[in-house]
Order: sequence, then structure tokens, then C-alpha cells
Amino acid sequence: MKDIITMGEFVIKNQGDFPYAKGELSSLLSALRLAAKVMNSQINKAGLVDHLLGSVGTQNIQGEEQKKLDLYANELFIKALKARDQVCGIASEEEEKVVLFENESGVNGKYVVLIDPIDGSSNIEVNVSIGTIFAIYRRITPIGKPASLEDFLQPGNKQVAAGYIIFGSSTMIVFTTGNGVNGFTYDPAIGVFYLSHPNIKIPEKGKIYSINEGNYEYFSPSLKDYIHYCKQIDPATNRPYAGRYIGSMIADFHRNLLKGGIYMYPATSDAPKGKLRLLYECNPMAFLIEQAGGKACDGEQRIMDIVPTELHERTAIFVGSSKMVEDLEAFHNKKEVG
Repeated sequence: MKDIITMGEFVIKNQGDFPYAKGELSSLLSALRLAAKVMNSQINKAGLVDHLLGSVGTQNIQGEEQKKLDLYANELFIKALKARDQVCGIASEEEEKVVLFENESGVNGKYVVLIDPIDGSSNIEVNVSIGTIFAIYRRITPIGKPASLEDFLQPGNKQVAAGYIIFGSSTMIVFTTGNGVNGFTYDPAIGVFYLSHPNIKIPEKGKIYSINEGNYEYFSPSLKDYIHYCKQIDPATNRPYAGRYIGSMIADFHRNLLKGGIYMYPATSDAPKGKLRLLYECNPMAFLIEQAGGKACDGEQRIMDIVPTELHERTAIFVGSSKMVEDLEAFHNKKEVG
């Protein structure tokens, strides 16, 4: 038992690695941890109660059907973060505009949080893993004044922390503050997250590729060539790779992070800018994967170097084991693989 460490203990012990004032990270992550516990409790009741299942008959700013769970999670995380003095505002997938807090932290809070409250909410009805993705930035507008859109439109390389919460066979929080990646598993019996996956490192090369091949006819020729490469028999390079696609970014990313692999959500002929959101899906995952030793790009450049121009900007993403992303880039640039 002496080697067991809780998430709270871990953060306090390592908060010196946080680039700004001590204690702020602990408070911020504590809010996310509390919301994760509430979500875990509610999700485990799905099927027994109906207030989280089904749609509400409306669409979000993305044009996507809103599920009851989307709205519940959105309100929960906003309330949890608003209660902390460190956060001056939130950008959410479910909100058209940024949510600026009107309490004292609205002008004095030093951080903004960008969040996808529930990734893969439709999967709850078929008992598939879902989750929450978050990114934390230090505000760039002056303290003492309300935050602005400028605070949220920062490139991913300005993130000070990022992570995700996955609700599956167990509930986990995986996050980075720029000093490696650590994972914490929830023990619902006593309501505590314990460090279960210290210093996560993704294998340099995996054997899994994750992509929705139902869209194959919309893919670029170079991406089709790479997928064909993944399927070829070549014992020297451990091919063919295994195709695994869950349809929940968090679930696919989490598996590949631990086992090695590449997750791909490309631009297509009918979605030329890609589909996933840069600010609250791709940037935090890119930060995590780089801290774990992997890579993330849009096919042209590093994800975290993209300068955003709008809140709900979309992008293609290829993220995972460094060698596999480099091979994908080689196909895209018509260079020799390996």
C-alpha cells in the first residue's frame, strides 16, 4: 500500500513542474476530477434511468444532433469550473460562443478551458466507451478585465495542461502538464483516483491502424496507398497491421496510446477541412501524444503549430506512434517509407 498514490497527492507532489503559480493546477484538476466522479455515477445508471439516453431534438453549433448526455455533461463541467477562482471562461463543443464567467474569477481567473464535454455520446446507448477531452491555456488578456475570444484562439503549443477522462470498463483520467503523461484509475468504492499508469510512453511503432474505412472512397490517393500498405503482408515490418475502429476518438486514442498505433481522421472530398475540432479535440490529444513520445499532424504540419482563426475550427488529424505517423507523412509527401 505504501506505493499507492492518489491523483490529488500526485498533483501536489509534482505541482512544481507546473509553469505558473503552485496550487492553481491542483484546484483546476480537482474541479475536473469532481465532475468526472459525478459523470461516472450518472453514466453507470444509463439504461436504468432515462434522463441521459436519447436526443433532445436539437442540434449544436456543429450541426450535430444533441444528446441528453451532451447537455448534462456540458452544464456539469461549466458549473464545476466556474466554482474555481482560476478559470475566467470556457469554450465548449456544445456552445456557439465562449462562456465568460461573471463572478470574480471572470476577470481575475488566469486560465481558460476548452472542452468537449462528451466525446461519442451516442455510444452510451450501446455501452461503448465515451469520454471528455479538455485543454487548459493561460489567458493572454490582462488580469482584471473580462476574457475575450483571443484567449481561446491560441495554438496548441501554448497549452499548459491537457487530458481526457474515459468512461469504460473503468473510469480513468489521463493528463499532461508538459512533463510526461500519467493515468489515474477511479475506485468507485471509496471515490478516489489512483495513479495506475505512470509515465505513459507510446511504442515507437505499433500494429494498429484506426480509421473509418466506410469513407474509403472519399479518401485522397495517398491515404488509400497508406491503408493498402497497412494491409500488406510483410513479416520484416510486422505487417499487416490490425484494423481497429471504435468510433469514439477517446476509446481509439486510449488503446493506441497504451498499445501503439495510429488514429486517422482525414480530410475528405466531402469534408475538405476534416471533421474533428482543432481546439478541444485535436490540440489536447496532440499535446498528450507528443508528451508520450508520439506525433500528431494534419498531413501537412504539426497539429500544435496550427494557428486557429475560429472557435469551432476543424482539421484533419493523424496521431499516434511516431514511426507510423512518419510513414503516413512519407506517403502524403510521396517519399520512401522507412
